[in-house]
Amino acid sequence: MSEPDARRPLANPGHPAAGGFGDDEPPSRPRRHPVWEHVPDAQWDDWRWQTQNSIRSVRQLRTLLRFSPEELEAIGRLEGDYKLAIPPYYFSLIDPDDPADPIRLQSVPSPLEAENPSGYELDDPLEEDKDSPVPGLTHRYPDRALLITTPNCSMYCRYCTRKRATLTRGGWEGVSADDERMIGYVRAHPEIRDVIVSGGDPLTLPIGKLRFYLESLKEIDHVDVIRVGTRVPVTLPQRLYDNELVDLLASAEKVYIQTHFNHPREVTPEAARVCKALLRGGMPINNHSVLLRGVNDDLATMRELLRGLLRIKVRPYYIFHCDPVTGAGHFRTSVWKGLEIMEGLRGHTSGIGIPTYVVDSPHGGGKIPMMPNYLVSMSDDAVVLRNYEGLLIRYQAEDKPGTIDGTATRGVSGLLQGDKTVLVPHDNERMARRKPRVVRDGCGGDGAADGGRPILPLPMLNGTGNGHAANG
Repeated sequence: MSEPDARRPLANPGHPAAGGFGDDEPPSRPRRHPVWEHVPDAQWDDWRWQTQNSIRSVRQLRTLLRFSPEELEAIGRLEGDYKLAIPPYYFSLIDPDDPADPIRLQSVPSPLEAENPSGYELDDPLEEDKDSPVPGLTHRYPDRALLITTPNCSMYCRYCTRKRATLTRGGWEGVSADDERMIGYVRAHPEIRDVIVSGGDPLTLPIGKLRFYLESLKEIDHVDVIRVGTRVPVTLPQRLYDNELVDLLASAEKVYIQTHFNHPREVTPEAARVCKALLRGGMPINNHSVLLRGVNDDLATMRELLRGLLRIKVRPYYIFHCDPVTGAGHFRTSVWKGLEIMEGLRGHTSGIGIPTYVVDSPHGGGKIPMMPNYLVSMSDDAVVLRNYEGLLIRYQAEDKPGTIDGTATRGVSGLLQGDKTVLVPHDNERMARRKPRVVRDGCGGDGAADGGRPILPLPMLNGTGNGHAANG
């Protein structure tokens, strides 16, 4: 089955808040599920219409996707446990003929949410509530604070860490005493330099309440960075077609956008457009992905996602291991899978496109970076490092005379003893490309016919290069 094309141009490429693709690109209609095929473009591009027409019940889902009777019964029982909302735009990215579609897995309830086979799933696995000195604020790291500004989202991800918060309904429209307490706490703690405005999704807040947070934090001198955590660019980009919202975010001056693309099919022209608008407003954009079984837990998909993000100038920042939150066990892969994917990124794609893979640890321990082992061994004089190709390289640990007397030995031990500098794997493609070349004496010419002398590549392989060490 061919994958639906999510990169078709938008119906209105000249939208002022979206940055546009230029006057020479012909407009064309974005992808839509057939049920919305005849919705006028003006309505489709209106975030209010998208919000009002979001799928919010299993009764609606059963008319749009195929389910077995058992599945319908199971997800019907889940309906009261966790909110459901999928805007028509995001729903239209689903391939309705594929029950394992990665967009569907993220947004449509599954009977697997009722299972907890490991017994490790918790409502608050990161213990955010225990690190909450005032309601809604988590102060875990010395210089950072997280503000839960709303329980509402444009789309409720099925693996969400804060399901316990999003179950709250109502009472979030006006500025409350708890909102004032959160700002007061930040104001009273000069060690806080970085504030994450989160939720739910803060870009679902009324403009007036969002302005309260942004302007209040902007006025606090010791706050250097305001990070707005939002999935709106992914699930409801039409919200950012609103110039007033983009201008408000830009006016706070300290704002960084932390968004959340998980799959390359989410990197649509609509999403690209609003990211361009945010960048033009002076707001850097970082991306958090969550490693999810069946969605992005393979190297090819993750590479495609990261390259897609770079094309729209969104920096891949984190890959989170999926938290052990209630109802999300079926999304959790092994840590080994995450390390396998990271092994296929470093050296294989641009360094600016490689996120940090982290486990957000239990007991409020925070983010712990995970990476393959590149430090292989060490001695008093040197370390042995491994690169992405499998080369084992001796690297002088510090600038000092050697202290180890060389001993005849092989392998990694030979590198540490100092008589070898590198072990090269058999059939290394890069070394095979190092064909002899020539340069002119003294002036860098390019041919032996001009009196040049051959220059051989270093290090030279001994014998066949089958694991032999090259001399330093």
